[in-house]
Amino acid sequence: MKYLVIISTLFVIGSLLGWVIELFFRRFVSQKKWMNPGFLTGPYLPIYGFGVIVLYGVSNIPLGINTKVWDIAARVAIIGVGMTLIEFVAGLIFIKGLKIKLWDYSNRKGNIMGIICPSFSLIWLVVGSLYYFLLNPVLVEGISWISENLIYTYFVGAVIGAILVDFAYSVHLASKLKQFKEYSDLRFEEFKKEFKKRIKEIRNKDSR
Repeated sequence: MKYLVIISTLFVIGSLLGWVIELFFRRFVSQKKWMNPGFLTGPYLPIYGFGVIVLYGVSNIPLGINTKVWDIAARVAIIGVGMTLIEFVAGLIFIKGLKIKLWDYSNRKGNIMGIICPSFSLIWLVVGSLYYFLLNPVLVEGISWISENLIYTYFVGAVIGAILVDFAYSVHLASKLKQFKEYSDLRFEEFKKEFKKRIKEIRNKDSR
């Protein structure tokens, strides 16, 4: 039960904070405008939730390396590879399963299928390192406190429930891509706007 609470809490923290990070990144760095950065409608990015779980695990699980320097180097390397792997698997699932490309690195050197690229792998490595050295000690203490005060797990459960409902809705929406081929090349956020516009037009036509 304790480990389930820890994993669930890490997932929720990562999903919420990841959404905030991506929101500001797209506003001031990549897209230069305010936009929902995720596949879901609500303010959470599950891919960051899984990322935080990996960061927490790699940072705290014993690796059996006696030399401190090599232990740190191994953890940082595993973090970089792990975060890149999560990004690749998530991107592949959406592209192959739902025919949606949530992000596109095709214009970056060394990219693989436009899903991952060396420059962003380096970013994940740096972010993971900052987490290991700065945030992990604080998070370990915070998670330990939450796991001993189970009343806060109701909030965690509520957020996970909302994510699951949101995911089901968003998958249903994404499945409509196959019905409207003229929108198939749009990014998912643009498609959602066009799809809602199309549905509104159909309803207005039916009401006449």
